[in-house]
Amino acid sequence: MLLQPSVDRKQINHLKKIAVIASVSVSAGLAILKLLASLYTGSLAVLSSMVDSLSDIFSSLISFIAVKFSSQPASVEHRYGFGKAEALSALVQSAFIAGSGVFMVYEGANRFIAPRPIGDTAVGIAVMAASTAITFVLIAFQKYVVKKTASLAVAADSAHYLVDIVTNLSIMVSLIVVRLFGFYWFDTLAALIVSFYLLVNAYKIAREAIALLMDKELPDEVRQTILNLVNSCDFCRGIHDLRTRDLGGIYMFEFHLELDGALSLYHAHELTDVVDNKIKDLYPGSQVIIHQDPAGLDEERLDNYLAR
Repeated sequence: MLLQPSVDRKQINHLKKIAVIASVSVSAGLAILKLLASLYTGSLAVLSSMVDSLSDIFSSLISFIAVKFSSQPASVEHRYGFGKAEALSALVQSAFIAGSGVFMVYEGANRFIAPRPIGDTAVGIAVMAASTAITFVLIAFQKYVVKKTASLAVAADSAHYLVDIVTNLSIMVSLIVVRLFGFYWFDTLAALIVSFYLLVNAYKIAREAIALLMDKELPDEVRQTILNLVNSCDFCRGIHDLRTRDLGGIYMFEFHLELDGALSLYHAHELTDVVDNKIKDLYPGSQVIIHQDPAGLDEERLDNYLAR
């Protein structure tokens, strides 16, 4: 689960757009470089990395569209905003990544059946080393953006490139083994490992995206923080039916606040504003819906229903 954004919406949108543009540029450059290297060496492992870079281009373009769409303000028909567009983009990305992984498994199986020699492995090693260094710089920047914006789309992109670091290193090792010992099957083995990494990564991205789209509750520590904060108010007589969700980088909290039943509606509203402001100070940009209840009211509660 991503952390709450730490900067304002204007800065968030700016950082996300820069991150996506950088991702598209890097993945396009690496795809071209790896394509040339795979054609020159005939390495299936390098080709698998090139396919991964192509999936990164597609994913980054999807992320760019999602970031642009999710940055729009709430409208009459979409009053919660468009933040979940990023979760949709992550779901599409996971499908494309999974498809790339299946393709490379198929190619790897064929290569085991009909092995092919590999050309100058030194070129492939140099290309993968350069790719690793460039990818590392991009990931560092994406991690910074995710920390500041809690963007699911950028986080999904970063996950792709984190896998790239591991796979690039494994491909370098496989090319070194081929160069030193002539074990050409090791190149195919590395390609299959890359493919399975892609499939696992696709599953993780899809799982997180689906959780957001299905309004999964925020982590227990966030819920407990809200409960502690509300109960710490001396005028609070209790809290129940707390519901939380992630609207795409923006947290939403909804609960019933129990107050002294003798309070006037105006005074109850003032006290509710105190709680509302405390939550928004702790989680900037969050949306809070509070329903006031007189303490001791006997009613059907969501908490009781869920506990059955």
